[in-house]
Amino acid sequence: MAVTIDRTTSSWRAPPQPARLSLTPAPGGLDGTWWPRSRALTRELPPLTAALGDLWGRITGIAVNPAHWPVIPCRVSVAGRTVHVGWSTEEQDPHRLTFFSADGRRDVLVLPPETGADAAAQLMAGGGIDVPAREEAAERIAARIREEAWETDGGAGRPSSLPRPIGSTGPSLGGRRR
Repeated sequence: MAVTIDRTTSSWRAPPQPARLSLTPAPGGLDGTWWPRSRALTRELPPLTAALGDLWGRITGIAVNPAHWPVIPCRVSVAGRTVHVGWSTEEQDPHRLTFFSADGRRDVLVLPPETGADAAAQLMAGGGIDVPAREEAAERIAARIREEAWETDGGAGRPSSLPRPIGSTGPSLGGRRR
């Protein structure tokens, strides 16, 4: 059977999906909750920033903590202009994004993208859940995801034998020969 590869490119791109966002202010400086679809900030930040800009005014900068994001862009394009993205491990909470505009700064709690729909809906609705409890729930979800990744990447389980001392040619300390 012959295989044909089409090398033509299309200028059509799927429109970005709207941001999953709840702007329910809560005590403790939380201005809303965001549930991204992935950990790709380059793809996730433009629709979020555009939605927030419509409500809060022109967003000029974003601060993130790199703990949960594999790649952090220096800038993203939003409605034909550039928004700068900065990061800090010391000053920025790992479960929040901070948005800067002419009106000041606003903080949004980030739910891990892997959060189930029911849990995300409950956390986004707020429903009497205070900021520390929301952040604790986001941390528990993130910890569970890290643990599952650890176990599926071969990080779990006891070694079958103890390692041999360096330079040893005899049996390992576990009693098995190599």
